[in-house]
Amino acid sequence: LRSRGYEVHAVTSASPPEAPEGVRWHRVDLLDPAQIGAVVGAVEPTHLLHLAWYVAPGSFISSPANLAWVQASLELLRQFSEHGGQRVVMAGSGYEYDWTAEQPCTEAHTPTIPNTFYGVCKQALCELVTAYSGVAGISSAWGRVFFLYGPHEHPDRLVSSIIRSLLRGEPARCSHGRQIRDYLYVGDVASALVALLDSEVQGPVNIASGRPIALKDLATTIGERLRRPELIALGAIPARANDAPVVVADTTRLNLEVGWQPSYDLEAGLGETIRWWAEQLTTGAREER
Repeated sequence: LRSRGYEVHAVTSASPPEAPEGVRWHRVDLLDPAQIGAVVGAVEPTHLLHLAWYVAPGSFISSPANLAWVQASLELLRQFSEHGGQRVVMAGSGYEYDWTAEQPCTEAHTPTIPNTFYGVCKQALCELVTAYSGVAGISSAWGRVFFLYGPHEHPDRLVSSIIRSLLRGEPARCSHGRQIRDYLYVGDVASALVALLDSEVQGPVNIASGRPIALKDLATTIGERLRRPELIALGAIPARANDAPVVVADTTRLNLEVGWQPSYDLEAGLGETIRWWAEQLTTGAREER
C-alpha cells in the first residue's frame, strides 16, 4: 500500500507492532460498533481493505463467531460509506463455492452454494456488500481467497505443521494426500488484494494461484526441501469426512482484469516459509535455555 502512495491506517485488536514510515496503527476492537465509529470518524479513509475475521483452525468452519463478523463487517462498511469512503475491498473465501461443482471455480459460473457456516456467512456478506455499495454509490470488490501459506501462519495449519514437525525431526502425520488444492504464498495474497483495491474492478475476484497441486505432492516437496522425506507420513490420519477431491480457482479475472501476477512460485514460497519457521524455532530454543 505504501509503495502505491497510500497513507496507511492499520487496525489491530492486539498490541500494535512497530509501524514503518507512513503507517499508523490503531488499537480497535472491530466487534464494538462504537470503536468502529470512532476510528473511521477520526481517519475518514477514502479506501478500505477489510481482512479481519475469526479463523482459528479446527473451529472457524462452524463457529458462531462468523455471524458476529458479518455484523461487524457491515457496521464497518456503513461507517466507511457515511464518512466519505470511495472504494472498498473485503476478503471473501473459496469456501463460498459449491465444491462439488465442476472445477476450476469461476466467479461467473460456479454456484455459490457453500456447505459450511463459515462459507454461508462469507457469501451472505458478499451479497450484502455488493447491494449496499450500489445503494450508497461506492465502488466495491470481493477477494475470494483460496488456500494460503507463509510466515506467521497458525502452527496447526497444513504447511506450517509439516514444516515444524520436520524441523524438530518428528513425523509429519498426514492423510492420504490425494486431495487437490490451490495454494498461494501469503506475500502474493497481500499484493493481489492491494492490486485489487487499487483497481476499478468490481464484484468477486478469485485470489489464488490457479495452479492445482495434490496435498501429497505439497508435503513431499516440503520433505525434500528439508531433506527429511522419510518423515512425511502419508495415510497416518484419516481424511476429513466429505473432503472435496478437487478445489482450484480460475484466476482469469485477477490476471487479466486486475493485471496481477504472482511473484513467488511454490519453491520460492516454501523456501521463505521454511526459513521463517526455522528462525522461530531457533529463537524459542534460545529463550528456553
